[in-house]
Amino acid sequence: MELTDRAAGVLMSTYPPADLAFERGRGAALFDSDGAAWLDFLCGLAVTSLGHAHPAVTRAVSDQATRLVHTSNLFVTEPAVALAERLRRLTGWVDARTFFTQCGASANEAAIKLARKHGRRTHPDKVRVVTLEGSFHGRTLATLEATGQPDKHEPFRPLIGYVDTVAHDDPEALSAAVTEDHCAVLLEPIQGEGGVRVIDDAVLRAARDACDRVGALLIYDEVQTGVGRTGPWFAFQDGPVTPDVLTLAKALANGLPIGACVARGAAGEVFEPGDHATTFGGNPVTCAAANAVVDTIESENLLTTAAARSRRLVEGLERLIDTHDLAVGVRGRGLLLGLELARPVAGEIQAACRRRHLIVNAVAPDVVRLAPPLIVERAEVDLALAGLGEALAEVADDTPGTDGGAS
Repeated sequence: MELTDRAAGVLMSTYPPADLAFERGRGAALFDSDGAAWLDFLCGLAVTSLGHAHPAVTRAVSDQATRLVHTSNLFVTEPAVALAERLRRLTGWVDARTFFTQCGASANEAAIKLARKHGRRTHPDKVRVVTLEGSFHGRTLATLEATGQPDKHEPFRPLIGYVDTVAHDDPEALSAAVTEDHCAVLLEPIQGEGGVRVIDDAVLRAARDACDRVGALLIYDEVQTGVGRTGPWFAFQDGPVTPDVLTLAKALANGLPIGACVARGAAGEVFEPGDHATTFGGNPVTCAAANAVVDTIESENLLTTAAARSRRLVEGLERLIDTHDLAVGVRGRGLLLGLELARPVAGEIQAACRRRHLIVNAVAPDVVRLAPPLIVERAEVDLALAGLGEALAEVADDTPGTDGGAS
């Protein structure tokens, strides 16, 4: 509590007051100041996909820090170029070009600027963007407006006024919304902060068709779904369409601050010197960490391992649905999953899990998000399921109008 009290006195109140502090981590476990272990099924919001303190990442960061930490983008460094080459190979885009940033919001900011310049080559008013209700694209002013959650807009109005938001499940509405004045459609193939909501293939096809019709760019925000989180390297790779621009962050460097805006074809040629910049993008240390992440996922065959863990976790969640009235559905893919609840008690489930030293989060009033690391062990999946089952029973016992949670 000493550390959380100190934090409350010096940090801005952009998050609710923290009642928990961690000192170290190892794999899927975090350890508090008393040395107690906590099972981390949130991964720092889908970030530490190799778990905490992975030796390959630690070694890459340490080695790079002894040689070169920063040069600015006036010069090139081996880690940044090597990472861009890896992203070209992993996307399968032979002409892919990458702009590195520090986070997902700045990657999306770059993508929006890129799309606006691309659109203005056709006519000067081709600058509008279509996004989906429930989406989350960042907290900068431009990405805040692109985020389809009006409650997040309210404290910062008036906004710029460049975004048109449509329902997440209406392909006809999306098609109708895209006009000659639109330079892009920006969407997440699975809405993470929107409640682990999978966007239907019909909507994705409508987005691709609409962009092709008016010469706009299709931008996939894979900040949360990328780097193996949903099964393949990127969620678009098992979907029905291919975007023009891909944004990444979160798991790319396993906890070090990095983002990437990756574009193919003509979209990759839009930016010219002076159009966009960042002091820390492509930092050698963070890129070295990201290269280690990619190499480790490939060398340890973690996409296959994660798929097996996903099946085990989904099967366990389905058993909970069969035995607990509060649990009614599972959504998501891979190791980005949401447990749907019969009532808006996700906050209570989150708290009950914490009492069992299991970290999950209430991503919506009636959805609990689970995002364990790709390296999670079978026994850890089973332990998390047991804790979640106990939490469901506890909350059901405390919820008026239930029979204690058992079906």
